[in-house]
Amino acid sequence: MPRELDEKDIAILKKLAPECGDLTCLGSGHMFHSILPPVSNHFAEDSEDFLRRISRLDKEELTYLTDLIRKGDESLGCMPVEDVEALVHFIHDTISPEVAQNVISVYESGGSCER
Repeated sequence: MPRELDEKDIAILKKLAPECGDLTCLGSGHMFHSILPPVSNHFAEDSEDFLRRISRLDKEELTYLTDLIRKGDESLGCMPVEDVEALVHFIHDTISPEVAQNVISVYESGGSCER
């Protein structure tokens, strides 16, 4: 079941995409259920812009997101491969190679697209 974004999630989403005024996906009309896919698919112009955006996260926020990913509560399924690669490299450099590998494993195991 999709999760509802809480205040912490919304604060992180707004940090990554300050131009995000509405939490509704324009394509589907549904509320966002994850943080990273909307940033990747709706706000970032390309993978370089996505990397600039996620680089705004401090280590605590990035750890929070990686914990959500590893629990299956944050979707990566509908993100472009280039953005997932940028995220994994950022996790590798900021947190650890082991956590980055965990995220790769989650991504490779598949999952539904939850925006």
